[in-house]
Amino acid sequence: MRYYVILILFFIGFKTLGQEYVLDNFIPKYGNRIEMDSNKLIGADKSPSFNNFFSKLDSIYIGKKEKLHIFHIGGSHIQADIYSNKLRTYFQNMNAVSMGQRGFVFPFQLAHTNNPTNYSIKASKDKWKGYRNSVLKDSIAWGLAGVTAAFRDCSDTIYINANYKNNTKENYTFDKLRIFYNTWKEDYKLTILDSNLVVSETLNDQMMYREFQLSSAVASLKMSIQIKDTTTINPEFLMMGIEFMNNNPGIEYTSIGVNGASFGSYNRSAFFEKQLLLYKPDLFIISVGTNDAYKPQSEFKEDEYRMNYEAFIQMIQRVNPNCAILLTVPNDNYYKKKYPNKNTAVQEQIILQLAEKYNMATWNLYEIMGGLGSSYKWYRNKLMRSDRIHFTYLGYSLKADLLLNALVNSWANCTNRNPKTLLNQFKMVNE
Repeated sequence: MRYYVILILFFIGFKTLGQEYVLDNFIPKYGNRIEMDSNKLIGADKSPSFNNFFSKLDSIYIGKKEKLHIFHIGGSHIQADIYSNKLRTYFQNMNAVSMGQRGFVFPFQLAHTNNPTNYSIKASKDKWKGYRNSVLKDSIAWGLAGVTAAFRDCSDTIYINANYKNNTKENYTFDKLRIFYNTWKEDYKLTILDSNLVVSETLNDQMMYREFQLSSAVASLKMSIQIKDTTTINPEFLMMGIEFMNNNPGIEYTSIGVNGASFGSYNRSAFFEKQLLLYKPDLFIISVGTNDAYKPQSEFKEDEYRMNYEAFIQMIQRVNPNCAILLTVPNDNYYKKKYPNKNTAVQEQIILQLAEKYNMATWNLYEIMGGLGSSYKWYRNKLMRSDRIHFTYLGYSLKADLLLNALVNSWANCTNRNPKTLLNQFKMVNE
């Protein structure tokens, strides 16, 4: 898994399902593949931070203009941004005040890896080189994204579009744009090509971004990157992320994912916590773990895994002590397509113990799937790919609906609402 790179072929052969709620159609035919009684947020009802989160979510649901921010971090499942984007779309399509800004993204195409389909950032790929925190031979400065795209040429044009194949009712727009990069070097000049758009331009050296304030809200624009002095020795521009911003209230859903990433990978991102300090997430979903355990049983160090997981939780709490944190148990998977991975059961126990220790919630996907070896059954039903690690498009869509269902039930329990009424709201948001 550490060496597994998802190619763009990941998406070929799957008909776009849009924002269809697939769980209702799936259960009558394949309901025995899902342990629906296990599809819940364990411990959410005992967590004050989740009470706060659901109260804030409920305020937006009834039409109050508030801002709420969800972070979701993981490996290849999240880099692909299929099931996380479906959840994002559910929440942002909820009503007239629920669509927040698109927020932080990474231009994965410039790093020569698969980009989510809901936004587009393009340039001359042959002029850029990608580095991932999950690749041990890679060594470079990484920030929040865990991926860096390096530019060492003379000039290029970057085409930025906050919308591509997204299913939101309204297009994303932004009147403020942040470019995260190695601000300690001044080798290159960044310029928005339509100069009439730019009201102001500021540099934040500490948080490593350049911010452009725009005269009007736009959905796309073009930027140039130009070397300042052609005699500069070893010039370098390290793109660490882009943020689409506006002042709209609503729900913002930021997904951070790197193919092959583990907790050890994110430990290599020297500026991760520093850039996370720019935000105060209300809910942080941790879906890291598959790559940590993708190895023979004899090589899996459970104490190290527990230590890394606990350190990550503590980092989030330093950023926002009141943040609700959802720990998700990795899906069942096969090692090298042959052996059911028994390490996941060990991870399951560690995650449940940490959730109890820190008064957090758990979503146990491993148990929901059916436990050890269940990924083979999901594969036979076209819900997982042949590696029995990654899901098909339908599988990711089902996974999103399962997590939505669990979130809604906990939300209803916290606010004394009818869960069926809440869930029907999401089922109908795209009709």
